[in-house]
Amino acid sequence: MTILFEDDSLIVCIKPAGILSQMGQNGEESMLTLLEAHTGGTVYPVHRLDKAVGGVMVYAKAKAAAAALSKQVADRSMQKEYRALVHGVPSPPAGVMEDLLFKDSRTNKVFVVQRERRGVKPARLTYETMEQRGDRALVAVVLDTGRTHQIRVQFASRRHPLVGDARYGAHDGEARLCLWSYRLTFMHPKTGEAMTFTADAPF
Repeated sequence: MTILFEDDSLIVCIKPAGILSQMGQNGEESMLTLLEAHTGGTVYPVHRLDKAVGGVMVYAKAKAAAAALSKQVADRSMQKEYRALVHGVPSPPAGVMEDLLFKDSRTNKVFVVQRERRGVKPARLTYETMEQRGDRALVAVVLDTGRTHQIRVQFASRRHPLVGDARYGAHDGEARLCLWSYRLTFMHPKTGEAMTFTADAPF
């Protein structure tokens, strides 16, 4: 865990891949337990990353800050940019993906569906291919919505599963899911200052 910024309102850190971003069951180690051990106080989650995903995250250190940051997540003023390594090269090399997603709560797996029904939510992201690496591509992704497994599902549905993502169709034997929270931009809940933090992807 690396701390990028800390004051009395919030703490910005780099979450390692393989650690839960929120409190787990049966006392499993999470970013909350690590950060509370670091700060000696209560830490409040305001957004999440999948366990297998690492990168920049922000947590609140006070209830008022948590409410303000959560509002930015809800109204989408908190900007999140990711890096993903995908199989194949997206065509066109930059664009928008819009889908309807349905989450199966029994399997915790998400699917692209063709029509509205109960539990279906719209999903939208923009992407740009940054670099081609043989039959793989490094892609920058900005989320316009924050759905469960959104990036993984939307790319997989277009035959570009993320490297290391066996759950959504990658058969590469890679141990690491190549998805990373690269940049986070938000307004400081107390000062109103625009803050941006980045961390390069380790792949």
